[in-house]
Amino acid sequence: MIKKGNILIVIMIMALNASVFGQVAVRSFSLDEVIDLAQQQSPDALLAKNRFLKAFWEMRTSEARLLPQLALDATVPNYNRSIIKVTQPDGSDAFREISQMTTSAALGISKNVGFTGGNIFMQSRLQRIDYLATDSSAWASDPLVIGYQQNIFTFNPYKWSKRIDPIKYREAKRQYLEDVQQIAITATNYFFNLLVSQVRQKIEEQKEANYDTLYKIGIGRFNLGKIAENDLLQLELSYLQAQAAVESNQTETENRMFQLKSYLRLQDDTPLELVLPVEEIAFFDVAVQQATLLAQTNSSQALAFDRRLMEADREVNRAQTTDRFSAALFAQYGLTQSAENFDDAFRSPQDQQVVTLGLSIPIVDWGLAKGRIKIAESDREIVRTSIEQERIDFEQNVYLQVQNFMMQQRQLALAAKADTVARKSFDIAKQRYLIDKIDIINLRDAQSSNDNATISFIRSLQDYWLNYYQLRKLTLFDFKENQEISIDFEKLR
Repeated sequence: MIKKGNILIVIMIMALNASVFGQVAVRSFSLDEVIDLAQQQSPDALLAKNRFLKAFWEMRTSEARLLPQLALDATVPNYNRSIIKVTQPDGSDAFREISQMTTSAALGISKNVGFTGGNIFMQSRLQRIDYLATDSSAWASDPLVIGYQQNIFTFNPYKWSKRIDPIKYREAKRQYLEDVQQIAITATNYFFNLLVSQVRQKIEEQKEANYDTLYKIGIGRFNLGKIAENDLLQLELSYLQAQAAVESNQTETENRMFQLKSYLRLQDDTPLELVLPVEEIAFFDVAVQQATLLAQTNSSQALAFDRRLMEADREVNRAQTTDRFSAALFAQYGLTQSAENFDDAFRSPQDQQVVTLGLSIPIVDWGLAKGRIKIAESDREIVRTSIEQERIDFEQNVYLQVQNFMMQQRQLALAAKADTVARKSFDIAKQRYLIDKIDIINLRDAQSSNDNATISFIRSLQDYWLNYYQLRKLTLFDFKENQEISIDFEKLR
């Protein structure tokens, strides 16, 4: 943890922040609170949730395609009054007027067979024709029809969907967890940008007050002949510059507060007061090998590599089975009957059988099919080569991120120490100026070093948290708590 001596820095900065708004009502936010709010209601959070929900329903849709489907088809009614051509018993044609109404209904259940790509079905049908001219009717029934249709030597989309879609859904889960960590990164940037502006605003206000006092002291010393006119002018210039800096920084602070509140979707006008996140900081070691293994195991990118390779294989298979030798099999068995009344339409039904085998054999295609296959195979090699390089880059990125995080921990400790030293140095310089031991130039240098050290410490703290959440995003692992990052996806649906 950060040493207790450096907590003095935090206390002073928090005191500066608290006085920025005076007696105005403010809302206090820690970094954790900002991140939690962003992960719940920011625009990025809503987009991430809906992207996951889209993937979930795509998976459910894919599974539903292989489940039995029950359907009712009906025509109630089909009225037809027209003149049509009718072939006579002697082979001649004659035009006859017809006036009839047809009603039909079919209830069927079907199921796609994922392994073969075929479709098995069972159906029951009933039809009625009313001859309006003769006031008579006829019935036809198919109480039970069972059939199967199958394309042979053709592309089977169900087989590939069954292999690829579960990977896509797991990838979407991991992508959502990574999106949540990216939201933390974005919120952290907004948080620290505003925090720096608020701290700088108070620094500028304090400088304005200091130079106001020093300028008044300088007038007295000038009247007593203890300082030259040039020194007095330098004090006046510093005072004017401090006034301008206060106004300029106020605009920047308001703009950054608007950006943070917009990202958090806060609608009220209450100013935000941010708390410096140092109490939660913990220094710990991260092994590169462990981080790399976790990234390869948990990252959505690792799953994306496998998915892309499968999709490339799928396209090769599609090219190999398109416009090539193929066959289509259709087989059906059922019971059927017709009669002039409803009851007789179901008595002593006759059996019916239908078997059809169709063939498609390309004779000359001028290399069209072969060209498609070669294109798909070349695309697959491109994907494989690309993924090999991306794996290397991915592992290198993990290595660099671990190194950056470890370095940033050391940088943060140095920045905290430098801030402490700069603050003490400025206090000494201020006292020495008041007893006329140093001139205004030395005092301004000490003031500038102190201000820069304070801002550098906060920026270093920002880099620490950014690297921390970036490491969590890459590995989906919380090294501080030593546990994998997970959520209850059921609550998102």
